[in-house]
Parts: sequence; structure tokens; C-alpha cells
Amino acid sequence: MSYDVTEGLTLPHRIAWYADDIRLMIGRSMSAVDELSETQEQSSSIAELAPTRPTADRFMRALLRVNGIKKTRKAEQSAHRNMQIAMIITGIRCIITYLAIPIAVPIIGLSGAVSAPIGIGLSIIAVVTGISSLRQFWRSDHKYRWMYTAFIAVIFIVLAIALVSDISTIVRGA
Repeated sequence: MSYDVTEGLTLPHRIAWYADDIRLMIGRSMSAVDELSETQEQSSSIAELAPTRPTADRFMRALLRVNGIKKTRKAEQSAHRNMQIAMIITGIRCIITYLAIPIAVPIIGLSGAVSAPIGIGLSIIAVVTGISSLRQFWRSDHKYRWMYTAFIAVIFIVLAIALVSDISTIVRGA
């Protein structure tokens, strides 16, 4: 199902809504469309009835460069799939960074300067997939988009700390 901004409006209000939309699109008055909207009283309340997004929603959509809404079952499934991929990549990064590398360093004799670029690369991949999944959540207008935004923000903070740590390891080693 797609999101319809006129959902819940009466037919005269929908006609007035679309008439205003058409006027904006072509940039001039349309007398034929004006005739469809029966009275000025009906069209004057259209602004009050039209759903608007909160400022925070508009800010996040602008920040993530999300234009439009694809509120379909397929879009929600895609958002969930992208989130799962992002979490798997973040999990792999954590396993490599905090389990495999600390075990391999003493056994193989690798230095921290060798493991740091691996951590940086994995962190960058995790950030890219995280942003991609976050955009999908917002594009699909998912009901848990704010919860996921807060969750991914915490993940990004952890990734930023890991990046700073890895970069400082490289700088100290040089």
C-alpha cells in the first residue's frame, strides 16, 4: 500500500487538495480545476486537514536525502533486510576486531599497526551499510524508524570510537 496524503479527506477536500497540487505543478491558475472545487469554505479548511510531518521528521528526511515515501510491504521488507545486513557486517567487524585480531596478533606475530587498517576498513563498511539501512527505514516510512535511528546512532558512536582508536594506533606506529 502506498501512502496517500489525502487519506481520510472527503471527496470535495480531495478535489481541492489535488487542484492546489496541480496549480503548483504547472504554476498557473486552472479554471477547469477551480470549477471542480465546489465552494471556498470546503477548500479553505484543506490546509487544516492535510497531514503534515513534524519538524524532526522533515529534518531527518533532509539529512538522509530521502525524497518521497514508498510505504509498501516490499519496501518494509527491504528495510529489514538492509538492517540485517548492516547488523551482520557490524557483528563480523566486532568478531574480527575484538576476537580474531587479539588472538592472531600474539600467535602470528602481527602488530597493532597491521590490524588497525583492517578495523578501519570494516568500520567504514559498517557505517555505509548502516546509513543505507537507515535510509531504507525512512524511505519506507517504517513505524519504528525513530527507534532504529536511535539504535544506529549508538552503533555509529561505537564505530567512531573504534575508528579513532585504530587511527591513533596507526599514527603512534608511524
